[in-house]
Amino acid sequence: MTAYPVLSSAVGNARWGGTSLAGLLNAAQVKRGALEVVFYGADQGEEVVHKDTPLEVKFNGTFARSMSLDDAMNPANLLCYEMNGSPLPAANGFPVRLIAPGWFGVANVKWLSGIELRDRRYLGRFMGRDYVTVREVERDGKRTVTETSVGRMLLKSAPAKVTSQNGRLRIDGMAWGPAPIAAVEVRIDNGTWMKATLEDSKSDFAWRAWHLDWSPTPGEHTVTSRAIDTAGNIQPAMDDPSIATKKTYWESNGQVTRRIRIA
Repeated sequence: MTAYPVLSSAVGNARWGGTSLAGLLNAAQVKRGALEVVFYGADQGEEVVHKDTPLEVKFNGTFARSMSLDDAMNPANLLCYEMNGSPLPAANGFPVRLIAPGWFGVANVKWLSGIELRDRRYLGRFMGRDYVTVREVERDGKRTVTETSVGRMLLKSAPAKVTSQNGRLRIDGMAWGPAPIAAVEVRIDNGTWMKATLEDSKSDFAWRAWHLDWSPTPGEHTVTSRAIDTAGNIQPAMDDPSIATKKTYWESNGQVTRRIRIA
């Protein structure tokens, strides 16, 4: 059974080693007026703007993401050159990459080649055109569309697998988010929410494994989970207004339902 119904190997845990981003910025003596920090990766590729029009422009673009100076000064942010006690592998961003806990993976720029401070917003491809959430909102009785750049991680969980132990079944899953996980609840079919058992976590930024013992009847069942963080936020249902009007996949953190058949 796959770990997540969308794709596998998209989320993982590692022990990162490096130096403080805030410490580097302080040592650089940031000038007054700086508002945003841009992180440039070494990866490049052709970009096309206004494709198939008389205004079409092609150029060699560089991957880059940005965050506000206040966000960049978070002491949790690291410029990493080690992973799990060893030098950072090439596939994971050697020789140095940004690790910004609580942000979507795209913000953690690999193969870091430069850091720039700006006095205005940076709107490159991966901030202003790609990795943008499009949603419908209602204003003054009219529906309109808004676009926002993907930034901080959202509260998530998912039932991962069902295993048999000593003649009983157990549901295992994961939960993660920008704030520490306080609880995970599981619903079987359309029953009441039941509190799962959280396993220990060595970091507030790591995912929390959870499990729930289960004694089902034969047949097909649905298993849904929802995470609750220490701030009291609850992972929304798929039809919750906060995500129901989204037109893009990005920032989809609705409750995941798995279908399980018991022989």
